[in-house]
Amino acid sequence: MQVIFKVIRQEKNSSPHIQTYQLDVEAGNTILDCLNRIKWEQDGSLAFRKNCRNTICGSCGMRINGRSALACKENVGSELQRLQSLPTQATDLDRIPEITVAPMGNMPVIKDLVVDMSSFWNHLEAVEPYVSTQARLVPEREFLQTPQERSQLEKTGNCILCGACYSECNAREVNPNFVGPHALAKAYRMVADSRDERTRSRLEEYNEGTQGVWGCTRCFYCNTVCPMGVEPLEQINQIKQEILAFKETQDSRSIRHRKVLVDLVKQGGWIDERQFGLQVVGNYFRDLRGLLSIGPLGLRMLIRGKFPLSFEPSPGAPVVRSLIEAVQKRERGK
Repeated sequence: MQVIFKVIRQEKNSSPHIQTYQLDVEAGNTILDCLNRIKWEQDGSLAFRKNCRNTICGSCGMRINGRSALACKENVGSELQRLQSLPTQATDLDRIPEITVAPMGNMPVIKDLVVDMSSFWNHLEAVEPYVSTQARLVPEREFLQTPQERSQLEKTGNCILCGACYSECNAREVNPNFVGPHALAKAYRMVADSRDERTRSRLEEYNEGTQGVWGCTRCFYCNTVCPMGVEPLEQINQIKQEILAFKETQDSRSIRHRKVLVDLVKQGGWIDERQFGLQVVGNYFRDLRGLLSIGPLGLRMLIRGKFPLSFEPSPGAPVVRSLIEAVQKRERGK
């Protein structure tokens, strides 16, 4: 089968351009197989990373038809089938199918499909992703774990640091200080590890501003593209739950946002927007600057008739309340 590969090529600090290559391939050929053939048979100047070819090392991360993935894992057949299933994809039986390959996002390009991953590694280092036992005396034997304790580390231990989640992270795109889903997934591994003695101080660090867990926009892309099923968003949510367990509502706007949201939904079935602004931004009238900041918005809403002068609880509020309380009870029981 003939396939056209459209490769986004770029030199450092230059504009990208598209170069096309046509190959006769089998459906089972991986994208990495095809890139190797292009390099060996057509264009030796094409640059990309690779190593194990077996979904272990994470070296060959790149964007394949618009989403970050491992070139050694995705094959031509499944990729073309995925493209055909997209509603925006026009079907033309006479046209040679195309696969577009581009460098990963949120990192500067060095050459072609090779990106500079310095920020990726620096943000990982920022969460100190290694078990701390400094205050302990040298043990007579290893720090043993029960099977249940070890099971808490399964998903995060599967991360191969390929960069796919970091590449697609919307929060990282708009906030360069956000450490990224890969770092926070590793951070939760430390929080959940029974051998680590810095849990409380770690949670304080991960709670800082928008560089930690509160910088996540919950777009779900990290879970979608992860080739190893780590589910970084779920690990970020786990850290948030650990933080909320020992933080008071007044401690920060991020904490208030989470707790007030749940409390108001429990009370009325949906959010009373008047109370939400006053309690979260205004900190229950303690933050005058915060109250003044939402004043212009409230005035514009009032003028346009969009300011809710009253609140009508949802008829289903009791059901919503019981569901929330059941989830909270289950979380406390863990």
